[in-house]
Amino acid sequence: MRPLYACGADDGTLFLTQLGEAFAPNRLTQMVREYVDKGQTGKRGSCHLFRHTMATLMLENGADIRFIQAMLGHAELSTTQIYTQVSVRKLKAIHTATHPGKPITAADGGQLTGDHDADLLLAALAAEAEEDDA
Repeated sequence: MRPLYACGADDGTLFLTQLGEAFAPNRLTQMVREYVDKGQTGKRGSCHLFRHTMATLMLENGADIRFIQAMLGHAELSTTQIYTQVSVRKLKAIHTATHPGKPITAADGGQLTGDHDADLLLAALAAEAEEDDA
């Protein structure tokens, strides 16, 4: 659709009105805010909401923070590091999944399901330690 709206010399402006003019500075924010409100998510937001969500999800999925910094156009890494503080949800999930104190279950491929099995494991570890000492 953009070529239909671009009139005269194309200066590369990304978002054009139906008259072929550049959006006013806050027009895209206003439009996104209206769509978010119509979605009835119970949250307020605009373009920044999507920008923040994208950066947080990329970080949670393993993207290097320097790439995120470049994409967001931040001059200082400290500005981008704000997104690392938001990843508490991911941190909790990783902690729950990998903490050594996590009970081993059949679903995890282990065989421990209760205190009795834990006692058996501790006894086996003690026996193994004795073998190593011998």
